[in-house]
Amino acid sequence: MTRSIDLNADLGESYGPWPMGNDAAMLGIVTSANVACGGHASDPETMVQTLRLAKENGVVVGAHPGYNDKEGFGRRIIPMKPVEIGHMVAAQIGALQALAALEDTRVAYVKPHGALGNLCAADATVAQAVVKAIRGISPELAVLAISGMQLEVAARDQGATVFSEIFADRGYLSSGQLVPRGQDGAMIHDAGEAAERLLGYLDTGLMPVIDGDPIKLEAASICVHGDGPAAVEMAREIRARLSAAGVEVSAFL
Repeated sequence: MTRSIDLNADLGESYGPWPMGNDAAMLGIVTSANVACGGHASDPETMVQTLRLAKENGVVVGAHPGYNDKEGFGRRIIPMKPVEIGHMVAAQIGALQALAALEDTRVAYVKPHGALGNLCAADATVAQAVVKAIRGISPELAVLAISGMQLEVAARDQGATVFSEIFADRGYLSSGQLVPRGQDGAMIHDAGEAAERLLGYLDTGLMPVIDGDPIKLEAASICVHGDGPAAVEMAREIRARLSAAGVEVSAFL
């Protein structure tokens, strides 16, 4: 069994007076935080609050850029040229980096959000553009990518430090892509079921899929989404089950 793995969550997704998730509780459980940068969610005050909480809890921070689509929570593909996507990603990373500098902390990695993340997984040209933007900002920024997909390939091609992730609460297709939201099997809502699947994966390196035999994936990190009503329960159960199985939960950076 894999003996050490990171646990990450998508956080900082509130906006103005509209709260999303329980970041304070999640930051006491996870070891890295993908912080929304004002595209699909968040605003400067939310980003600052999330950065402060992450620093207090010793949680590593990553930028979580997505489409500028708060109405759709970044889960709709917005038609854009790859170079335009790169510029959008760069602007959002820069916004979070600027606020991190004010808080005397740093952004260590980048993980694209939602529809952008899925597009980066499937489209090599978009993946290359996103990695180029990340590398242009700072070669020290790592990339957190869906295991086995195009963003991972692009990051390695361009010499970026890349870490692969799997999802605790999302279903998989035999292609290695996530089951699209809205389809049967897209989400796992039961914390015990999610934990059992992860422990099986850590034992074998094989991930169950909805349309075939289990597939081999590499992973340095496990993602638990932070916006669901049972997100904290899911994260807490997974961390407890991993620890009970002798798996050290620690940041990948």
